[in-house]
Amino acid sequence: MDTGRLEAFTDGVVAIIITIMVLELKVPQGGSLRDLAGIAPVLLAYVLSFVNVGLYWNNHHHMLHATDRIDGRVLWANLFLLFWLSLVPFVIRWLDESGFSSGATAGYGIVLGMAAVGYALTERAIIACNGPDSAVARAIGGDRKGLGSIGLYLVAVPLAYVSRWLALALYIVVLLLWLVPDRRIVKALDR
Repeated sequence: MDTGRLEAFTDGVVAIIITIMVLELKVPQGGSLRDLAGIAPVLLAYVLSFVNVGLYWNNHHHMLHATDRIDGRVLWANLFLLFWLSLVPFVIRWLDESGFSSGATAGYGIVLGMAAVGYALTERAIIACNGPDSAVARAIGGDRKGLGSIGLYLVAVPLAYVSRWLALALYIVVLLLWLVPDRRIVKALDR
């Protein structure tokens, strides 16, 4: 099966997720820039989430360009990833309406962590479909960055019940790890 339809479907779902995220933002009371202060925490959660979803979309795009074919395992793994990404607008709303409660902060980490698991499953399914010598397999290798991200989420989720702000800081650390462009796939394709 060709990768084009999967890429187009994923692009569409990600576009809808991002649209829902922005539509969920509440307009501040008042007309001055100072009025933004009241919604600053949820606005920052939106920015964090937008960048996270964008990073998944960007890395997914590169991974599919290094992929020759896909099968049913890849489709299901990709749906698992998209399911968790589709919950991002929900957890942003939960964070906002609960005043960034410990439970909502942990829930945010669960959603992001499960999206990371979904991405890893999609990588593994692509490698299984294309073989251990494929460009994706060569690029991913042991995937320390991906596994490290999942590990940070595993630490951050229970930490949210001790310190919401430390948990949020770990979510930002994961984001920063991935904000630096991941050149593994590009390098593998250049070989």
